[in-house]
Amino acid sequence: MEANNFTSQTSSIESAFTARKLLTLREKFAAEEALDDRLAMEIIAEEIFGDEESGAFDDETIDRIIQKLFFKTRRRLGVLQPLLEDDCVTEIMVNGPEHIFAERQGKIQRWPLSFDSVEELTEIIRNIAGDVHREISEMNPIVDARLADGSRVNSVYSNVAVNGPILTVRKFSDKYMTMKDLTDNGTIAPEAAILLKTLVECGYNIFVSGGTSSGKTTLLNALAEAIPKEERVIVIEDSMELKLSTIENIVHMECRNASSSGKGSVTMSQLIKSSLRMRPDRIIVGEVRGAEVADMLQAMNTGHSGSMSTGHGNSVEGMLRRLEAMYLMAATMDMDAIRSQIAEGIDIMVHIEKIDGRRQITEITELIGYENGKFILNRLMDTVHNSRKTAGAAGSLIPTGNRIKNSRKIWLKGEKYANLLRQHGFIDG
Repeated sequence: MEANNFTSQTSSIESAFTARKLLTLREKFAAEEALDDRLAMEIIAEEIFGDEESGAFDDETIDRIIQKLFFKTRRRLGVLQPLLEDDCVTEIMVNGPEHIFAERQGKIQRWPLSFDSVEELTEIIRNIAGDVHREISEMNPIVDARLADGSRVNSVYSNVAVNGPILTVRKFSDKYMTMKDLTDNGTIAPEAAILLKTLVECGYNIFVSGGTSSGKTTLLNALAEAIPKEERVIVIEDSMELKLSTIENIVHMECRNASSSGKGSVTMSQLIKSSLRMRPDRIIVGEVRGAEVADMLQAMNTGHSGSMSTGHGNSVEGMLRRLEAMYLMAATMDMDAIRSQIAEGIDIMVHIEKIDGRRQITEITELIGYENGKFILNRLMDTVHNSRKTAGAAGSLIPTGNRIKNSRKIWLKGEKYANLLRQHGFIDG
């Protein structure tokens, strides 16, 4: 208890010192006609080391105070700016003013800098919301928005979040990973890459399942490379994340939340219905979370072969159960009818997981149909576990030996594709 009190007291002294210096520095900066970052840092260092009170702090604390003051005075988003500019950071989590965490290369680490008050953090959140013409307040305590670079932002006001305002930023790189990149880093096995690329080219409807930050969107981007260039693709997302730069004839649509007056909402279901009138060859739905799954499956079942989507699920079987539940949000139907719609609409299920900070495809399964109250699944590739008596290193994705049952689309596409999959043992001759 005494240690906690001492730490809290030291933090309060540091915050008070920083706040006082911040006021002084803003006055000095205002008097400078040509102030660049180098000169600003010199003025900050001179102000800190010239104050006798700075002797109460150790070198680490002094360095932290200097960094804080620099970002507070020279960067619009304060101490978050270096994290936003760091390409290695994929997620930023702010749990109140004093606790900031960042995910780098799959590992979550605490950021040494922090905000000095709830008010400072709230102002940063309001700046972000204001950039996209949104408002966050006690009357409107939750805001979802997108930064100019495409990063996705979720903010929760302090009247809802017990430990202060909460800010979560999911960053997206301008450079998306190709299928080769995913093969090189071990996310996908080479044979799996060949299989999935061929299935995309042949027009199979593919659904990718996985947990939060497991790499679903990254995989969807890589799969889209195989879409034939002459096809027209409609992309629908809740918040724009996909970077489909290889497709020329593309329409990209994004959902919209209602304004503060409750108007202007555009749902994913509305966009999917509208996309059917745009002469699409394929429809890609970034992620389904609710009733829109019914519209997505209708699109897949009405001639738009090669459509793709993703969803949150812990396994292929778990994802199928979630799709059933989401379909029920849209309509009250007999469960057999819902399951038949799912089985007819989706050809291939791909599951991806994040294991020890590393993303890995763990299963590729063909959804053959629905019969006697059960989905008929045909696992094409599965992960080797230590208990399984098969060749291959534990944790690697290998063919199960099962052949693709519904191979009609492959043969219609051409013998070249059939020969390739036959060579790798995925279809019979």
